Amino acid sequence: MQTISFSLSRFPRIEFGAGKIQLLPEKIALYGHRVLIITGQHSFYGSPAWKQLTAQLDRLSIQWFHSRISGEPSPEYVDRTVQEFHKQNISCVVAIGGGSALDAGKAISGLLITGDSVMNYLEGVGAGKHYRGPAVPFIALPTTAGTGSEATKNAVLSHIAEDGYKKSFRDEQLIPQYAIVDPDLLISCPKPLIAANGMDALTQLLESYLSTKANPLTDALALSGLERVLDSLLFWYQSSTGASSTEPELALARANMAYAALLSGITLAQVGLGSVHGLASPLGAFFPIPHGVACGTVLTEAVRINIQAMQQREPDNIGLSKYAHIGRLLSKKPELSDHKALQALVDFLSDWSQKMTIAPLSEFGISEQDIPRLVANISPSSMQTNPIILTQEEKETLVRNCL
Repeated sequence: MQTISFSLSRFPRIEFGAGKIQLLPEKIALYGHRVLIITGQHSFYGSPAWKQLTAQLDRLSIQWFHSRISGEPSPEYVDRTVQEFHKQNISCVVAIGGGSALDAGKAISGLLITGDSVMNYLEGVGAGKHYRGPAVPFIALPTTAGTGSEATKNAVLSHIAEDGYKKSFRDEQLIPQYAIVDPDLLISCPKPLIAANGMDALTQLLESYLSTKANPLTDALALSGLERVLDSLLFWYQSSTGASSTEPELALARANMAYAALLSGITLAQVGLGSVHGLASPLGAFFPIPHGVACGTVLTEAVRINIQAMQQREPDNIGLSKYAHIGRLLSKKPELSDHKALQALVDFLSDWSQKMTIAPLSEFGISEQDIPRLVANISPSSMQTNPIILTQEEKETLVRNCL
């Protein structure tokens, strides 16, 4: 038996559970009395919870500043916000929202003290400057169940254009001091967001489990998350606008998905991802396709091609037995042979994508002519931990079959 060997990076302090947002004012006060809050445009900012939070901060004599982000976080937004608040002696940054708000808050917290441009540190397109910090303490509160950004050191920023990019500002000093995960904050999630973010979490858990850097600890976490996704994602999606489910059932589904998304962030931070996220990067850079939608659209075909490639070139690859294990788990058929379990996995993922109406790439203006450019810009870092190295032809087929 091979000796187990692995490394783990730092986690945030995690506060998980319904009503945990009530802890936020006291956590802010740990760091001082001047806080910058980053939110999305409407969902949390327009809710009663926003008024309750700011009233609590006022009672504690905590001076708060506010910035809203719309769409994917861009380097321009980060730099503009850093310059606006650089001299305000901010003691803590809080981000409340989806992955966009959390990634923006993460980057801003890392730059507020120095006032540097994020373009000095953005991987692959920046100046290549080594980040030394220090970062302002950062607290993350997700309002969607998908990205797991509350548990990572990555701030993913996008410049969406013909010559666009989607790159990371990445450092362990950017890991949140606290991740406050309150499933009650997911109540207002619309169906398309439930589907897109849920498929993102599913993809991250599956790709972490199949990563060439996976270890027994991350495998256990990924499997735990996948079990919760199986129990809750489709149910939550189908019940979100109906009256057939009770509130306790929906509350459990939201909690399960918040838990799964958190675990997906932890596992990806430790062992990396695979071909789905490798392709999602140029898709999000060149076209206005939400990240979760890109993952959901590509996932089934990526799994099929990975399986086919391993069967043809690496039949002893442990990834085949791992995919088969997931096929038995998701299909709830533990008696299946490996061969049948692999097909069951592909069928399951295809069925869920259809039931949650995940759009094909062609609906975002992507065509056959875009395939060479997309393949040429597939993220090398994600592909490094894919269970098998895909050929140029396999990558092109992956994109083509998702149009």
